[in-house]
Amino acid sequence: MVEQAAVIGIGAMGTVTAQILAGNGIRVALLARASEPVQEFFAGHENRRYLAGIPLSERITPTNDPALAFERSGLIISAIPCQYLRGEWQRHGPAVPPGVPIGSVTKGLEISTGARPSQIIAEHVRGNPIGVLSGPNIASELARCLPATAVVASQTPAVAELLQHALSTAWFRVYTSRDVLGVELAGALKNVIALAAGILDGLRAGDNAKAALVTRGLVEITRLGVALGARPETFGGLAGVGDLITTSVSPHGRNRTAGERVGQGATVAQIVRETPAIIEGIPTTRAVLMLAERHGVEMPITRAVYEVLFEGKPPLVAITELMRRPPKAEDPP
Repeated sequence: MVEQAAVIGIGAMGTVTAQILAGNGIRVALLARASEPVQEFFAGHENRRYLAGIPLSERITPTNDPALAFERSGLIISAIPCQYLRGEWQRHGPAVPPGVPIGSVTKGLEISTGARPSQIIAEHVRGNPIGVLSGPNIASELARCLPATAVVASQTPAVAELLQHALSTAWFRVYTSRDVLGVELAGALKNVIALAAGILDGLRAGDNAKAALVTRGLVEITRLGVALGARPETFGGLAGVGDLITTSVSPHGRNRTAGERVGQGATVAQIVRETPAIIEGIPTTRAVLMLAERHGVEMPITRAVYEVLFEGKPPLVAITELMRRPPKAEDPP
């Protein structure tokens, strides 16, 4: 049983993960970046910056000190936004004790390389076993202990079981998997489809259009995942269709909300500037299209989102072009 853990990253998901661990009797060091004023952000023992109004467990200690955070920790959780992940792990990796299991709750792909979060972490530690957690998990709902589920995957079954035990509660049910690749890809790729779903909402295109988009979006992200070596069943599970549904319909989903603003006429630069949290789907769209082209996988919805976000194509034009693609069978031989 883990008695002490460290969570790297003080965003909403990192803070919620710390709360879950603490609720299971684990003492947690919540590690902020050196530039983040811990005393200001956590005045009143709540995360006023990213999760205001939720009192933190007394078992949680916010800190800027990696040595303090990692000392005697039997588990480390990485909750750093994907595009900052490499820089943070370059700093923290040498201080991580060898052999301590690491869990990642980051969703996304690195723009420059297409690397998954677990791959980036593995580059900067000394053989520590890694597990990844994903699923339909809106942080604000988890903070209120609303019923939710997730899947944790690791190539080391004991690590998946450790994370399952450390994070499971009466309201948060955690399943295990060995498909690390599929779980991470699903968690990243669905953000692109959620952006598209939000664009439809911004255009008031209707529920029929969104249902079609989510369904066909699942087809194309599964197609890429399988081409990269993931199991197709993973995309029909919590990390795939489960997370896709939540992210595409929830008013709290940052990617769907950002897409909605794009559909209403806002620019990407404006949305990024006005949103304090990271909108992972925007950079992930670049990385996904790069992977699709590298592996010869057709992803028309992803390409349309890319053209709207980065090439200035009007959303209505992009939708019209998708609808006018040549007819084809839904279940090709």
